[in-house]
Amino acid sequence: MLFGGAVTARAQGNPVEINHLRVDRTDDGVFLTAQVKLELPTIVEDALTKGIAMFFVAEAELLRDRWYWYDTKVALSTKHFRLAYQPLTRRWRINVSPEPIGNVGLGVSITQNFDSLEEALQALQRFSRWKIAEASAYEPDSRHSVEFRFRLDMSQLPRPFQIGVVGQAEWSLAASRSVRLNPEAPR
Repeated sequence: MLFGGAVTARAQGNPVEINHLRVDRTDDGVFLTAQVKLELPTIVEDALTKGIAMFFVAEAELLRDRWYWYDTKVALSTKHFRLAYQPLTRRWRINVSPEPIGNVGLGVSITQNFDSLEEALQALQRFSRWKIAEASAYEPDSRHSVEFRFRLDMSQLPRPFQIGVVGQAEWSLAASRSVRLNPEAPR
C-alpha cells in the first residue's frame, strides 16, 4: 500500500515543464528557443475531444537588472495558441497569433492541421528562434535576464468551465523559467 501511494504521487507531478531554454543575442535581435513538456490531464483531453477549444499563452520578457528597485521590463513578446478538435474531419487544429484569439474570429493567425493530438501537442511545445526583442532593446553594459512563461489561458474558456474549474488542480497548467543573458558580443 505504501508503494502504490508513492507511485501515484509521482504520476501526478506537474504536467507542464520547460525542459530546454536558450536565448541568443544577435545583430538582428534577441531570440528564444525552448522545449516545453506538456501532458494534458484526462479531463482537459476529454473537453478537447468534445469540441471545447483550449487556449495557451507563451510569454517572454526581457528584463534589465537594477540594484535599487525591481528589474525593468525592456521587452515583452507574447504568442497565443488555440488548440481545437474538428469532429467532422477528425483533425486537430492549432491557431497561432501574437494577440488574444477571441470568439468573434481568429483575427490574424497562422493555422496548422494535424492528424493526431500527439502531433498537435508536439508543435505546441516547440519554440524555435522566436524573436522576443529588437537588438536596440539590449544594453551591452547592463545585466539582462529573460523570463519565459507557458500556461493554459483559463479566461478564454467558456463561462461554465471558468466557474467549474476553480480550485481544480487538473486545470492549472503553467510553468515558468528564467535565464540570465551573457554580456558577450552579439553573433
